[in-house]
Parts: sequence; structure tokens; C-alpha cells
Amino acid sequence: MAAAAPALSLAAAVVAVPARSRFLRRSSFAPTRRAALKCPQNRPLTVVAAAAAAAGDSPSTAVFHGECFVVGDNIDTDQIIPAEYLTLVPSKPDEYRKLGSYAFIGLPTAAYPTPFVAPGEETTRYTVIIGGDNFGCGSSREHAPVALGAAGARVVVAESYARIFFRNSVATGEVYPLELADTGAWKECKTGDVVTVELDNCVMINHTSGKQYKLKPIGDAGPVIDAGGIFAYARKTGMIASKSA
Repeated sequence: MAAAAPALSLAAAVVAVPARSRFLRRSSFAPTRRAALKCPQNRPLTVVAAAAAAAGDSPSTAVFHGECFVVGDNIDTDQIIPAEYLTLVPSKPDEYRKLGSYAFIGLPTAAYPTPFVAPGEETTRYTVIIGGDNFGCGSSREHAPVALGAAGARVVVAESYARIFFRNSVATGEVYPLELADTGAWKECKTGDVVTVELDNCVMINHTSGKQYKLKPIGDAGPVIDAGGIFAYARKTGMIASKSA
């Protein structure tokens, strides 16, 4: 029986997939995201997560806690961030923040009367996004997970993902794309519910309803997201030279 592939193989696989986005190749992008991780006003982390970030520990050991924003099945990338905003360059801090302010602006207001980002704000009150089947489907755009991360979301918990959105989430290191172990569990959650996501324990707790939900392990994708994305991970593991080299 063949030995299990090491975590590094995931990074190699992501690098091997051609990235069409001009900003995904920018070396300055990942540090911008990681700097935001350490700002409590931009990232509503728990005390545990904030302490881990400040100490330089892996965020995967953190517990993410806050209100959730719930969406349905087949949420596509145009609903997450419409094409008209793809001219924004996330490596520029002001445009990164602006991109976050437009997150989920493509959702129909009839179905989602509560905006993900309140008018006039750049960040969201919702730490966790909960969705149904095929989250992130549609056209390939790395701006989708970036917009969610720029807005302040840390975790997406969905029944399943479009492959390209999952890959882009890992490559950019913006959000943790976690999968529910049980079909239909997301339907029991409502926007505004207070939840806790424990990555290491693979569990989401809905404190509002008192229910717990099992999550599938994120596996080798975790260390890549922890590092801040594929390029940061590649530098950390020696796959490519560090910027100071």
C-alpha cells in the first residue's frame, strides 16, 4: 500500500493549477491578509484566537466564535462579489477593504433582507458564514474568498463546495472552507445565531439553538490556510525562496 502523501503535496498541487488572477501571484497579498488577522476590530476573533495570532501560533488551534450569516444552496461567485468589482486589487490595502465592503452584495434582497455588510461599513458583524450545497459555484474568481475574508469572515461552513471556490480559499488563505458532515444541517441555523467553530475538534456549536454539528476534517489544506495562502506556505516550507533571501 502506498504511503500517505505529505502535506506539502497539497501545496504543490495548488501551485500546479494555473491561476488566472493577476493578484494571486502578488507576493504582497498574503501578508496583507495575515496582518488583518491580528486586528481584533477587523477580525472578530475569540480571546483564544487573538492570543494565538499575537503569539504567532497556528490559527488552526483557535476557536472562532460569533454570529453567523446563513445562505442557501448554489451561492455563486457573482452573488459573493459581482464582476463589476473585479477591478479592485486586493494587494492595495484601501482596495482590499473596499472589496470586503462589497461582499455578498449580489445576493437578492428579497431572499436576504439582512445585508452581510451593513451600508456604510467596510466589515461585517458575522464571523462565520453557513451555506448549503455547491457553495461558490459559477465563474472562477479568487476575489470571492478574498472579499469574504476582507469583510471579516473567518470560516465558511457549507454542505459542499464548488471545487474552484475551495481551491481559491486555500490558495489565498482568506477563509477556512469547512464541510458539514450531515446533509441539511445548515437549514437548522439562522442568520444572527451565535456559533462556535472548533477546527481541531471538527465541530460547530450553535449556542442559540443548543445544537452541535460535526464537521469534516479540513486535512492538508489547513496548514496552507494557516500560513496565509499558497505562496506564504511555499516560502515557509522552502518550496520557493523567501522574499528576504
